[in-house]
Amino acid sequence: MKALLMEEYKKLRYVDVPDPQIAGGHDILVRVRAAAVCGSDVHGFDGSTGRRKPPVIMGHEAAGDVAAIGKDVTRFKAGDRITFDSTIYCGSCFYCQNGQVNLCDHRMVLGVSCDEYRRHGTFAEYVLVPDHICYPLPQGLSYEEAALAEPAGVAAHAFRITPVGLDETVAIVGAGIIGLLLLGIARASSAGQIIVLDTDPARREAALARGADAAFDPADKDLDRKVKELSAGRGADRVFEAVGASAPIQTALGLVRKGGSVTLIGNVSPKIELPLQSVVTRQISLFGSCAIAGEYPLVLDLIARKKINAESLISEKRPLSEGQIWFDKLYNREDNLLKVVLIP
Repeated sequence: MKALLMEEYKKLRYVDVPDPQIAGGHDILVRVRAAAVCGSDVHGFDGSTGRRKPPVIMGHEAAGDVAAIGKDVTRFKAGDRITFDSTIYCGSCFYCQNGQVNLCDHRMVLGVSCDEYRRHGTFAEYVLVPDHICYPLPQGLSYEEAALAEPAGVAAHAFRITPVGLDETVAIVGAGIIGLLLLGIARASSAGQIIVLDTDPARREAALARGADAAFDPADKDLDRKVKELSAGRGADRVFEAVGASAPIQTALGLVRKGGSVTLIGNVSPKIELPLQSVVTRQISLFGSCAIAGEYPLVLDLIARKKINAESLISEKRPLSEGQIWFDKLYNREDNLLKVVLIP
């Protein structure tokens, strides 16, 4: 099969590699029809995360057709249209048994190679996945839209673990893909004000076009006043940070009201500065949100019913063979791209 192989950092080649082979009874061989590029793939492109060590086939946001199944697969058959979680979990450890499959002791992530494991991903014609992480596509949902179920699931998980009240003010720091998907989920779930913050004017406009009540530059000197005007003079009840660096986290903590919460989703930086006194004396709750734990059916339904407009987030649909070109553009932040979907 053809695949986009990262042979070394910043170097991708469209090459022939062996087809994956069904080895276990619950394996599913998927013919990939659409594979989206995640921000974590772009960060892994230069080796900065340490979790995509070449050679590796990256990619974990995808959808396709069932090409073949193992002998014990009963929920799917050849030809079914499916998508799948990015996390392969064991199903039997303490965390899996308690519904926290995202924290599985034996978790592996598609398209990731690190010290613990190497698992080739979806930038290829075929990928092998276990049946327990697979989900059927709703009728009428395109493969490209379904590929965005993975980042939508990440956003939905963060929203689900955060105690958002019906009419509470929500602020989202970072209007990249996760931030914009979170905006759609918040809009579908909450009647309160939704405020989005981003340094990029185009992304602020994108947030307003997708239902944000307000969108501000975090460098705005009047930011505190503007947010408090929209939140009864208190500050945002719930803040989501979708970047993962010191400056935006400081922004998030500056926006939240006393007794409110900040949910951290982004993890670009392994360490950040934390204003401990401000967090403690204002009794701020901090939540860390990791991956997905059962939100796939929800987000597939929201996308299929256009409660989340996944199609509008796709900037380009390009052949997998052009992968190097589009990774370079994403890495260099060219053309204000949101989501690039590669077609094997």
